[in-house]
Amino acid sequence: MIGWIENTLAGLLADLNALVFTSVPIMGVNVTLIVIWLAIPMFIFTIWLGFINVRALGQSVRIVRDKTVDHDAPGTISQFSALTTALSGTVGLGNIAGVAIAIATGGPGAAFWMFVIGFFAMTVKCMEVTLGHKYRTIDPDGSIRGGPMYAMKNGLAARGKPRFGHLLGWLYAFFALFGAISLVQVNQSYVQVAAVTGFENGTIYGIILAALVGLVVIGGVTWLGRVTSMLVPAMAGIYLIGVFTIILTNLGQLPDAIATIVGDAFTGGAAAGGMLGAFVIGMQRAVYSSEAGVGSAVIAHAQAKTREPASEGLVALLEPFIDTVVVCSLGAIAIVISGTYYGGEDIGIVSDAFARISDWFPILLAVAVFLFAYSTLCSWGFYGLQAWGYLVGEGPIRDTIYKVFYVVTIPVGAILPIQAVIDLVDSAFFLMCIPNVIAIYIFAPEIRREIRGYLERSRAKRNEETTP
Repeated sequence: MIGWIENTLAGLLADLNALVFTSVPIMGVNVTLIVIWLAIPMFIFTIWLGFINVRALGQSVRIVRDKTVDHDAPGTISQFSALTTALSGTVGLGNIAGVAIAIATGGPGAAFWMFVIGFFAMTVKCMEVTLGHKYRTIDPDGSIRGGPMYAMKNGLAARGKPRFGHLLGWLYAFFALFGAISLVQVNQSYVQVAAVTGFENGTIYGIILAALVGLVVIGGVTWLGRVTSMLVPAMAGIYLIGVFTIILTNLGQLPDAIATIVGDAFTGGAAAGGMLGAFVIGMQRAVYSSEAGVGSAVIAHAQAKTREPASEGLVALLEPFIDTVVVCSLGAIAIVISGTYYGGEDIGIVSDAFARISDWFPILLAVAVFLFAYSTLCSWGFYGLQAWGYLVGEGPIRDTIYKVFYVVTIPVGAILPIQAVIDLVDSAFFLMCIPNVIAIYIFAPEIRREIRGYLERSRAKRNEETTP
């Protein structure tokens, strides 16, 4: 009976995935329309905003390093905590398993396109967060409700189009409700933990992880901010120790590894269907890694204490840079240097690469993977709660219903086969992109004015401080 349920569910998810990823043939390669939908604004707006992802990178770092907090500004957490909360939802297994899956299915060249898309994704992340922060809802008690759904609702209402705004917001929240069930995190963390410990009871593992996530989800966004502020640096540090060890112990092979990644990006030697095929696969995995265009991180950034929406947008600009441009690229180099991607399909590729250094290195990866999965699940529990509140309304009982539902679904990820999990997550993620990108197009001129005005004010302030 259980086997029939699993097969039926896997089949339904595969059908959904095929529908969402409807493709058109371009130069002999089937390119999904949703990938084109996301790629176009990344390139267009990066140029339109004068490569803001390069020009404002220094200002982004200055904002994060600034220890002063405007305690009177609306919000519940600092800008740094908002960044770490959002990063805990993006710097996750998409950076480990996502890179492995991309290379296994698209060849090493797919990692190059992840790097490229991550660079251009910085602009979209900046824009969507700026918009979301500007049109967040501030309740009388000071609590914040934010996310693309509120930006669409409030922003279009301000333009005299409340019905259209409500429709877009409802669609986004509905898709986000399913996208928040981060089964990939559970699935791939279980794969690695089972491989290292020999513990092969997915149900029990899922229940334990669900219980730990429940503690943070119930605690609310303030507790979430504290937990992620500690977890994000720790988990990234543990993973990067392993990656740098692999690279440094094989330093002589580094030039060849980089040449392989870049060369394969334009030849597409793997079963990806050439250069375009590698690009499409790299694009899908880069979006899952950075979540730019998905709008999920807007929910976390909307909680930040600042009166300048564009300043939070620039903080968010750092996310794709950290999680995709830096972390994913380093992970890809480590995998290619190790040569473990032949015949693999998931996080086992990374585990094998770690094992080349020492027998106990996969244990290090298991710890990092568990922390990645845990922090991501905690963040997405909050994201899903915001979508739920938008759809059914706020209230203690309603919030509790969602929290229980979210925690109960977590063990499912350790039971489903990996392809079914990927089908569900990819489908939900990319469906969220449809209303979110529409909103970015609509508000693009307003977002640009907001960013330019903030940069001019910041520049003037710095000049005053340096003038004797």
